[in-house]
Amino acid sequence: MSLTYKERLAQRAKENRAAFNGSYKSEIVKLHALSKKEIDSITADDTDLEIYAQLIEVVKEASATNESQAALKEQVLALGEIAVKIAKKIPSLANIIV
Repeated sequence: MSLTYKERLAQRAKENRAAFNGSYKSEIVKLHALSKKEIDSITADDTDLEIYAQLIEVVKEASATNESQAALKEQVLALGEIAVKIAKKIPSLANIIV
């Protein structure tokens, strides 16, 4: 049985709360603070925006579940070179990826 719209919103709010209260909350805030210009400087096409969104989701999930730095690093690396370049714009994420 599928969730109603209100149920999906409530579930999303709960997930976001968990992410913003988790171990990588400052990284999530800093990722959201990156400007479009900073992200666009990585590649010439829109691929970077797609990867940027995926990177935020990976960090949110890692934060909500309190994943280890090693697990987060593995997931960021799995997203590819563009995700790594974006992550390196956040010093605390750059330290994890190195």
